[in-house]
Amino acid sequence: MPPDHRRFDADRFGWEGVETRLYKAGEGPWRDVTRQVLFAPEGDLPVEWRYFEVAPGGWTTLERHLHRHAVVIVRGAGRALVMGELRAVAAFDLVAIPPLSWHQFRAGEDGPLGFFCLVAAERDRPQLPGPADLAALAADPAVADFIRP
Repeated sequence: MPPDHRRFDADRFGWEGVETRLYKAGEGPWRDVTRQVLFAPEGDLPVEWRYFEVAPGGWTTLERHLHRHAVVIVRGAGRALVMGELRAVAAFDLVAIPPLSWHQFRAGEDGPLGFFCLVAAERDRPQLPGPADLAALAADPAVADFIRP
């Protein structure tokens, strides 16, 4: 199979020749998340296309960036915090995450939440919330109950 064609393996919900790794190594609090880099930057297309999977009850890091990115849910359902709002998310939803917007994804308890994420190859590092940021987010009781700093 040429390297530009990777077959999908439904048994492991992954792609042929693509390693499944931990979401992050020692960066911020998160629970039960993996990532697969499906497309790395090359030539005139300087983007990275990734697949993340959040296990039932798991969550991604609460963070923000200077760059924007796009997320497409492709498996399961859960909730997302974006721009201070909680949203139910499910398969085929598109979530646009603007620059400097706090965001976090959580899977439901009954199944995984899987999503593609498209970002620029050259991007800033995630920013984690400080005490003042957490206090501002927690002003909304629903958000305070949702976030896992």
